[in-house]
This record gives sequence, C-alpha cells and structure tokens, in this order.
Amino acid sequence: MKLQSVELRRIRLSLVAPFETSFGVQTERDVLLLQATTTDGVGWGECVAGEEPTYSSEYVDGAQHVLIHHLLPRLLDQASLTADDVGRVLRPVHGHNMAKAAIEMAILDAELRARGESFGKYFGATRAAVDCGVSVGIHPSIPELLATVGEYLDQGYRRIKLKIKPGWDVEPVRAVRDRFGDIPLQVDANTAYTLAHAAQLAKLDPFDLLLIEQPLPEDEVLAHAELAKLVRTPICLDESIISAQAAADAIELGASHGVPVWMGGMLETGIGRAGNVAMAAMPNFTLPGDTSASERYYHRDITPPFVLHDGRLDVPAGPGLGVDVDREFLDSITYWKESVGKLSHSAT
Repeated sequence: MKLQSVELRRIRLSLVAPFETSFGVQTERDVLLLQATTTDGVGWGECVAGEEPTYSSEYVDGAQHVLIHHLLPRLLDQASLTADDVGRVLRPVHGHNMAKAAIEMAILDAELRARGESFGKYFGATRAAVDCGVSVGIHPSIPELLATVGEYLDQGYRRIKLKIKPGWDVEPVRAVRDRFGDIPLQVDANTAYTLAHAAQLAKLDPFDLLLIEQPLPEDEVLAHAELAKLVRTPICLDESIISAQAAADAIELGASHGVPVWMGGMLETGIGRAGNVAMAAMPNFTLPGDTSASERYYHRDITPPFVLHDGRLDVPAGPGLGVDVDREFLDSITYWKESVGKLSHSAT
C-alpha cells in the first residue's frame, strides 16, 4: 500500500486522580495521536511520550517535531509501504522510538483493518482476555495508600504495583502486606535508586514481592546485574529496555531473572490500550500487567471504555486495533492538529 497523508493531533485528558511517581506528579495527559491515510484505508496510532523528558529522553513536543520534519517525509516518499517496512525506512533517524512506534502502529492498524485481521491475531495472542494489574502512585500517607489499594482489590484487580522512591519504600510495602496478606505485589522505582541503596532495597526481600521494577538509572544495566546478586527479589527492567537489542543484551548479562515478560503502561487512551491488551495476550506474558480499565485513568475515553470483568480485560477481536474513535468527543478536546502529506500540509 501507499502512505498518502498523516493527520497529527494533540488532545488533553484530565486524569481521574493525580498520579505520582518518583519523577513527578501528573494530573492530565497531553496526548499526540496520529491518523494515517493509506491507499488501503486509515489507521490510528498513539505516541506515549510525556510532556517533559523526565521518564525518557522523548517528550511530546519533540515527538511532534521529529514526526513532521524527519519521520513522515521518509515514509511518504516510499512508493510502497507496509508496517514491516517502517523500522527499516526510519533506521537512519537515531532514537525517537516512541514517535516511530506511533506511526508504525497507525500504519499497522490501517493494514490490518484492510485485511480484516485483529492486532491480537497478528501478534499470536493465545487468550481472549488478559489478567489485569493496577499501578498505584505514591500517596501522601499510608492510610490513604491502603484505602486506594483496597478499592482496587474490591474492583477485582489481580495484581498491585506500588510506586516507590527513597523514603517511601519499606513501610508502604509492609503496610500493604500486613493489611491485604498474600496478594500478588510488586514495586516500581522508576530509576530513583543507586547501587549504594542495595541494602535498603534488600529490606524488601521478606515481603515476597514479584519483582522490583527499574530501581536504578536506565543506562546502568551492569549495575542492575550486580544488584540482582545482592537482593533476593527479582529485578525487572523497564526504562533500560529501549529496543529488542537492549533486551537481548540485558538477558545475556543476567540483569533480568528470566525471559518472560509483562505489559506495562503509559496512561494510554483506548487507542494505545487496545494495542497493549492485544500484546499482553501473547504466550510469554506471564504476569498481570498495567493494562487497567479505562475508568482507572479517565472519566471519559476517546474510544468505548475497556471494562474490567472478573479482573480481566477482553482482547479486541475486531479488525486492526478493534476499537472505534469517538470523533465528536475527540474533536471537542483537540487543541492542535496538522496534516502532513504529499499533496497537503495544513495546520489548524
């Protein structure tokens, strides 16, 4: 097929509640969405880059710029294009994987919709529904944390992940274990520690956690391997895994405790969540991920909401991403858009 044009748009969605991690507090998402128009049809993509380069080096203004000026022109110049070609065509542009993934996602959505195939089938999904966990941000107090965790468990979530940072680690974990017993529990540090904190992180070992996610800075893969020798709790890498090659290198170095994976999340809208759920249904996803219900984050989503059923989310079965965009609502929350194509280049 031929890529004809891409419409980029920015929307703002307020979160149901503030979400605090070791690198800041988020109250809304500034989302960059893409709609790719091809000779075979249209498809949607979502860029997960944040407003500031604090989680990763990518941020939404930068993603918008690199898409318009560097990525889309290369793809639009191709006489024929499939989703499998995107990585090869964009390889001369270093980095910017979130921006690259957004356009690859949109092209794949168009491609699969045209042939009536779902993302789940394309990825080799083996389950019609996936177990769901929930990521719980840092709270002002332990009683407030316990109340939030209790609400999520009452809703049926099958795994709890607690955000931690120095000064907010052992005691909140201890409190959740004491209150709720032997629930599947893990923690996520978002790079907040150093190897010098190994003794402190080892204090989490008695609580039988599933894993400690990304305790050290993303470029310290060797240090993660060393930390894994000093604590009993398995170490999980997130920010460090910026490519398939990075994952292969980490496994070879012994920085992870096994190849099986689970699906994270970046506060996606229903567009990104549809892709996440489809991938989470693949065979090697062995733990409940951060693929929470839509209402966990947004009062109203831009697609029909993903609803929790017995602690699971259904994998969309329709063509492509398998979700429809609420265009009227989307238009009402769009504050910028621009079309890039061989025959048009307009902004509103």
